[in-house]
Amino acid sequence: MKYRFILFFLFISINTMAQIQNTEPITVNHVDLERYIGLWYEIARIPNRFQKNCIGNTTAMYSLNEDGTIKVVNSCEEEDETNSAEGIAKVVDKKTNSKLEVSFVSIFGINLFWGDYWIIGLDEDYSYAVVGTPNRKYGWILGRSKTLPEEKLDEVYSILEKNGYNPQDFKNTRQD
Repeated sequence: MKYRFILFFLFISINTMAQIQNTEPITVNHVDLERYIGLWYEIARIPNRFQKNCIGNTTAMYSLNEDGTIKVVNSCEEEDETNSAEGIAKVVDKKTNSKLEVSFVSIFGINLFWGDYWIIGLDEDYSYAVVGTPNRKYGWILGRSKTLPEEKLDEVYSILEKNGYNPQDFKNTRQD
């Protein structure tokens, strides 16, 4: 009887996780872009190939363009220098402003290779943001300051888990 209960519990747990993984992350209800723009510090991220040389002091600066797009300047400290990449973001879900796409490749003024940028968590005072993608391959925890208090990190981890992310997949970013 004991083993049946354990097997049943494992089956339910695996089934629940599979259901979470088969649904898209849930974005926030609304993002006020005027409040969202500005400087964000990367608190943690899921390691990815396009940030592989970043060793710390990673930031994102957002500013509104006249055409409604958002200028994106990401920078990070590498071994011998600070590297930055400039791109553009556009709002995909204009009802909530919480689903965007970002491109860092432009040829003759045409942006190519758009990537999802979904805001799945946002503190009411805009002190942190949790950004993900539908496939959960990428994720970032951003803060207005270089660190987040423990209670805010607990909120962030809860948001990540609720959206099918494993918080342990996120690696902390060194901020001096």
